[in-house]
Amino acid sequence: MSTDAPEPQAVCSPTTSSAIFIVATLKAGKESAEKVKNWCADIAAITRSVGKRVPAGNLSCVCGFSSSAWDVLFASPRPVSLHGFREFGVDGRRAISTPGDILLHIRADQMDLCFELVTQFTSVLGDAITVIDEVHGFRYFDMRSIIGFVDGTENPVGRKAANFTIVGDEDPAFSGGSYVLVQKYLHNMVAWNQLSVEAQEHVIGRKKLSDIELDESVKPSNSHSSLTTITKDGEEVKILRDNMPFGRPGAGEFGTFFIGYARSPEPLEQMLENMFVGKPPGNYDRLLDFSTAVTGNLFFVPSLDLLEELADR
Repeated sequence: MSTDAPEPQAVCSPTTSSAIFIVATLKAGKESAEKVKNWCADIAAITRSVGKRVPAGNLSCVCGFSSSAWDVLFASPRPVSLHGFREFGVDGRRAISTPGDILLHIRADQMDLCFELVTQFTSVLGDAITVIDEVHGFRYFDMRSIIGFVDGTENPVGRKAANFTIVGDEDPAFSGGSYVLVQKYLHNMVAWNQLSVEAQEHVIGRKKLSDIELDESVKPSNSHSSLTTITKDGEEVKILRDNMPFGRPGAGEFGTFFIGYARSPEPLEQMLENMFVGKPPGNYDRLLDFSTAVTGNLFFVPSLDLLEELADR
């Protein structure tokens, strides 16, 4: 990206120990729309103000908008690849679409920073929005998911992270932006823990302790890692994941909040199709025998520059 390119939001922020994910719907009416648009110009300033209280806390915020919310709030022009969440799969194994107009992905090394920023944002927005889903995520031991395997091993880093996640010349009016897909998964930990470690490794496609990928000669074609590796024209196309475990052990709830960033929805949707439909069809991700997607949304994350400009659109 050139030095005069629009500044992206904190899509490629460093990994943190805590996060809060907010998915909200927009209340109908001009007054609510104007309140949200005005808030867009203040997001960065409010984040800086809260973050300055603990400079080493690595507080950041990413804000995205759904296709329908974009039409209501900002109209035309619109990001070229923004559309509603596309469902994949069959009954009993389906990536479902659920309501959601606005996404907030708030990260920090302290949960109190995340909590304070969400509190400030919801205070400003008031009844202009309705929070549909709020997930408080945490890092689990050495970067592991709730099912015990390291998560995000194949994430691109540095310049490659930006190349795979930030829109460029393919959509000049929205360069510096990003697409983000989110899903909340609930896991059947009783059934999962009944598997041997070796059986779990064949479901995931990696060694559980070392995180080393299984050799292609023994890795099943329906393993999670096999079906989420995307290639186009002979080259691997990566996404940037920042998944977080969440749960309520007392209620028997154990989950993963999946969040994936990319410069186009295409690789994100191809992964879901491979997982839920199968490659070839029927050869679906075995992890879905133990994990159920209960939400699904696609959003566009405008650049910081555009986010401020949208207040006046």
